Amino acid sequence: MSAKIRMNTEYRNKLYNRIKDVFENESTEEREAFLKSREDFNTAQQSTFELANQVVERSYPKEDVATLRTFKKKYGQPCDVVAKDKCFYFAYTDTDNADDEGKPIENKSHFDFGLYGNLDGNESYGGEDQDQFAHAYFREELKAKGCNPDILPQQSGKDSNPYKTKHVDMCNKALGKDSSSRYGHDDDNTVGMTKDFNAPFYADVIGTSYCRSRAIACTKDEYEKFEQWRMAKANVVSKHTTWVSSITKQADQLKIGLKAYRYLSEGIELATELGINVDEAELVKTNSTGLTIYNPTNLANMIKGMKNKQSANTREAKILARKQYESVN
Repeated sequence: MSAKIRMNTEYRNKLYNRIKDVFENESTEEREAFLKSREDFNTAQQSTFELANQVVERSYPKEDVATLRTFKKKYGQPCDVVAKDKCFYFAYTDTDNADDEGKPIENKSHFDFGLYGNLDGNESYGGEDQDQFAHAYFREELKAKGCNPDILPQQSGKDSNPYKTKHVDMCNKALGKDSSSRYGHDDDNTVGMTKDFNAPFYADVIGTSYCRSRAIACTKDEYEKFEQWRMAKANVVSKHTTWVSSITKQADQLKIGLKAYRYLSEGIELATELGINVDEAELVKTNSTGLTIYNPTNLANMIKGMKNKQSANTREAKILARKQYESVN
């Protein structure tokens, strides 16, 4: 009867990662809702930007943009007032409703079509929801680069800490975010996936100041469509959080169970009960040499093999040396 293989840290980690990987890839309601939210966002992003471009061109006609660019070419810096931007301050006046003073209510909000654009309508950047959207949107690409795109929902409710900061920074670096800029729309230094994502969503605007001071007029219907698009973006974050939270709860219980097991066979049995096929022989085979010594038979054979090999080599070397000596003499 072969000796049972004792559980150890490496076996636990291998089993944990194998089972958790199944958790992440199995079709669940939470996962499907997350994937659908990204598809819905892609549709909304394209159609809503087309609408935004039309609204922008109403305020800044193409012919005026072309004229000002001609002036810039002729007169230089004093006429440098045209630029491409992906964030816009849209506003409309609600004549059907009034404030306490009887004046029509003006509704205005900031809409940024960039990967790291804000989700709350304020002209502010650096929020965790902005990072999480970017990480969730490019989740598979980040995983392939060895990053953890689920770090923010995994750390939800926890104080800032080095572990969290490390993985957030790794994701942002892999995505090509410009971390040196104070403003999310000053993205001249963005590269890679961030730059590629942002590229199709720029429109020509006239003016030298930031979004807040160049409110662009739109209708109530257009404004509501912009808000719906931003809700679709926020929904990606929400669905990502829900899905990752469900995986985290399962993984936490898995970790507790594996820690309590004394033998590898118990972990294999758990995987089997979960419908996951794990080959014990393959697990042991791919394990590091240093940890296979938990099996007494393996340890004994390894030690015997080392002794025999060393003894044989030494005896053969002595015989060869003696023959060489006798042939010379």
